[in-house]
Amino acid sequence: MTPPTPARLATPLADRLSALRAHLATAGLDGFVVPLTDEHMSEYVGGYAQRLGWLTGFQGSAGSAAVLADRAAIFTDGRYTLQVREQVDGDHWDYAPVPQTSVAAWLGTHVAEGARIGYDAWLHTSAWVAEASAVLADRGAELVAVDANPIDAIWTDRPAPSPAKITIQPDNFAGASSAEKRARIADWLAEQRADAVVLSALDSIAWTLNIRGDDVSHTPVALSYAIVGADGTTDLFVAPEKLDDTVRQHLGNAVRVHDRAAFQPALHDYAGKRVAADPERAVAAISDALTAGGAKVLALRDPVVLAKALKNPVEIAGHRAASVRDGAALARFLRWVETDCADGSQTELSATAKLLAFREATGLLKDTSFDTISATGAHGASPHYHCTEESNVPLEPGQLYLVDSGGQYADGTTDVTRVMPIGALSPEQGKEIRDRFTRVLKGHIAIATAVFPDGTLGGQIDAFARRPLWEAGLDFAHGTGHGIGAYLAVHEGPQRIASPNYPGGAAMEPLRAGMMLSNEPGYYKAGEYGIRIENLLLIEPRSIRGADREMLGFETLTFCPIERTLIEPSLLTEPELAWLNAYHAQVFETLSPEMTGHDLAWLREKCAPIG
Repeated sequence: MTPPTPARLATPLADRLSALRAHLATAGLDGFVVPLTDEHMSEYVGGYAQRLGWLTGFQGSAGSAAVLADRAAIFTDGRYTLQVREQVDGDHWDYAPVPQTSVAAWLGTHVAEGARIGYDAWLHTSAWVAEASAVLADRGAELVAVDANPIDAIWTDRPAPSPAKITIQPDNFAGASSAEKRARIADWLAEQRADAVVLSALDSIAWTLNIRGDDVSHTPVALSYAIVGADGTTDLFVAPEKLDDTVRQHLGNAVRVHDRAAFQPALHDYAGKRVAADPERAVAAISDALTAGGAKVLALRDPVVLAKALKNPVEIAGHRAASVRDGAALARFLRWVETDCADGSQTELSATAKLLAFREATGLLKDTSFDTISATGAHGASPHYHCTEESNVPLEPGQLYLVDSGGQYADGTTDVTRVMPIGALSPEQGKEIRDRFTRVLKGHIAIATAVFPDGTLGGQIDAFARRPLWEAGLDFAHGTGHGIGAYLAVHEGPQRIASPNYPGGAAMEPLRAGMMLSNEPGYYKAGEYGIRIENLLLIEPRSIRGADREMLGFETLTFCPIERTLIEPSLLTEPELAWLNAYHAQVFETLSPEMTGHDLAWLREKCAPIG
């Protein structure tokens, strides 16, 4: 692969690594673990929490690092293999692929007997602490919680947390009032014989209180904590200046507001109480503080996780509306790519700006739902490529252009991927690409048309998407699908479509009606191109005559043409071709009222029947 190498950060990264090692030595530590997360175990984090990127130069959205006195390693999954090799200096950092290698296992291999390895208890779950502690103990080493994160001590220009104001998510978009949601949590607490539950995941708090924020890029959440009591009353810990009188009135008397700094001391006030905390979503510092205060910690899943995954009718209707306006914006953009980019005058960044302009023209865009992946040629082979001024290249004829993007609207969150050729492909390249693209499409159709028993695990259908690629000895190194929020996080659990050998491990959550998922198989040829086709799906009941089980299937929610010039029709079965033509007929019926002139003519051409 020979794309341009992204520029290193301004301050030499080797100096930062040396400074961290010096600080650790002064503190009597032999190593330190640096995850890419914040105090809320968020996937996307504010600038103040970008410690991994600051230390290593890695600009991906998932990863960790371990630093010892004589070596250091960065850990990330197959989505970022190419990116991490481009952005992180291999002279100073080993690359450890996940899930093949875990941070704990790597430490167990490389630490010396008697070593003291530091960690920030506000950035790791209790489950991780238990795992790492056991591995280190077997080596005669020790995991040590630090009082203050050592990176913060040497990161002199570290950004401050966002001061953005909190806004209200109205009931006509949320579909249920905050009081109703808190009553459901109170019912759950009664079932668990618990006195309270700690909510530390930002999207759980936003969903429960029907509030939104702007403290994390692309995810409308506010830095906060909440404790919901057995009667549904709630203590919200947030910077008071984020709340205006309208938001305070919305929260009401049943939500008591405290400064965010008061959260940790408040955890000591539950002596003798049974308090639930999610071992996978709450950091170790929370359970440590509860235990120190005399509370009985119940390791239970955050009750909001499943509640917000099961979309109510208002949220579903909102997403449908958001999908139409977003699909029209994307279709206009793809028409522009086809007609205006074949001369090489546009770049990855200018295309990103153009797509944003089309979405902004709807008048309803709040934000993009993640950093747009605008990737041409070899850059497309990195599934989570992030374009910068340094890596930016022209969209040149003869290349594939992959764009993975989404919008945040008050009525829904979108996420969609399409691939377009820039100009004409060479005959030799075109034959291979059409084969690969069509195999990805076959896998996409297999998921879209799947029928399965209620309660099927997401991991059980993952192979449907891979089989057409497997038959040619090919695969892709990421999951097939993730959940999505309702004007919340673009990646939402607990539902996923993924097998054990891929990032995040097997998807073990039963699939249920009302859940939403992405459907995004792909194929990536290092150094040449990337292919991914992504739509969003809604799980719905399927009525089958004579069935003796309740069955489920998918409704496709995303409307945008799939590039017909990249399809090899001879590889499609009759049912697959019928699905494709029916999908395009639905795309045209749905989007044509939003289109005029050249855009409408382009849409009609792209949605014409094939075969």
